[in-house]
Amino acid sequence: DPSAGLLIAAGGGGAAKTGIKNGVHFLQLEQINGRLSASLLHSHDTETRATMNLALAGNILAAGQDAHCQLLRFQTHQQKGKNKTEKAGCKEQGPRQRKGAAPVEKKSGAETHQEGVELSVENLQAVQTDFSPDPLQKVVCFNHDNTLLATGGTDGYVRVWKVPSLEKVLEFRAHEGEIEDLALGPDGKLVTVGWDLKASVWQKDQLVTQLHWQENGPTFSNTPYRYQACRFGQVPDQPARLRLFTVQIPHKRLRQPPPCYLTAWDGSTFLPLRTKSCGHEVISCLSVSESGTFLGLGTVTGSVAIYIAFSLQRLYYVREAHGIVVTDVAFLPEKGRGPELLGFHETALFSVAVDSRCQLHLLPSRRSVPVWLLLLLCVGLIVTTILLLQSVFPGFL
Repeated sequence: DPSAGLLIAAGGGGAAKTGIKNGVHFLQLEQINGRLSASLLHSHDTETRATMNLALAGNILAAGQDAHCQLLRFQTHQQKGKNKTEKAGCKEQGPRQRKGAAPVEKKSGAETHQEGVELSVENLQAVQTDFSPDPLQKVVCFNHDNTLLATGGTDGYVRVWKVPSLEKVLEFRAHEGEIEDLALGPDGKLVTVGWDLKASVWQKDQLVTQLHWQENGPTFSNTPYRYQACRFGQVPDQPARLRLFTVQIPHKRLRQPPPCYLTAWDGSTFLPLRTKSCGHEVISCLSVSESGTFLGLGTVTGSVAIYIAFSLQRLYYVREAHGIVVTDVAFLPEKGRGPELLGFHETALFSVAVDSRCQLHLLPSRRSVPVWLLLLLCVGLIVTTILLLQSVFPGFL
């Protein structure tokens, strides 16, 4: 949450007695002595329901819990009484550390880290969003103005709901099999990817086109690929334009796994712009930074990477940062309190995994030389070369 500087993480062990509590945790991010730290501000108990996917719109959360979508509203306000505070912190993770810090101790009903501030959470509407024999909501996202949210799950149907009433406004079958991911663009177009190896672009319930990432890229006759994730992102310095980013992974696990691929698409024509390999580790999740400058990737083996969105060049990589499946990654917002929390770093990526840890990955600012200085150095080099030639060969000029 950019306005309050909150990091919101959720999960749990579900209805099974795994010993892992189900909840949504609100952590206050702060700069302390030049280091970014997090302290538990509030823990919201979700009883027997584990949150497996999450989307944020202002102060409203849409949480996928089993076959249902639960809306939550959170608010921060001044504390009336003088309550004792429980503090829990997590140390900053260096960019090349392989093992995560000890997880933040999270106790149900934990109170504030900042004196005089507390947070409350209210359950709003809930609705069943998936109706397969083994129902599960796999993805949820809001539209650009937060008036609608779209859900997808194991039954292959996309359902669109009003916010906050959760009145259903659209329902259609998008895939034969599970929907793996979906993304809503500001023009109302919806992109879905599924286990049927297809990626489709929709305008409401009408199919606009299907994506074909191998048209200008590598082809593998014996290795079927499926789309794992899709995200829209801005084009830096061109906020009116959009790019779409997708991840392609092998549909079947092989003893010698082929590479996974990143593809950037034109956000209006949906033609592929470039495709690059992103390694042999199977990608599990994808995120795009607020300005569209960076891409964040997590893998099933626990590794985390940051790429440049324009060139698809890798800037940062920590092998097995978690050691188990990374379930989500999210960039620190670039508005609100984001720049203050970021400090002198270029970007920050949070990752969460099945190991119940949340890790911070900081990308140091890349030093760049101004163009005018480069031109000045070139002119100086040319003049120096001419003078040297003149001294060696007096008749040169």
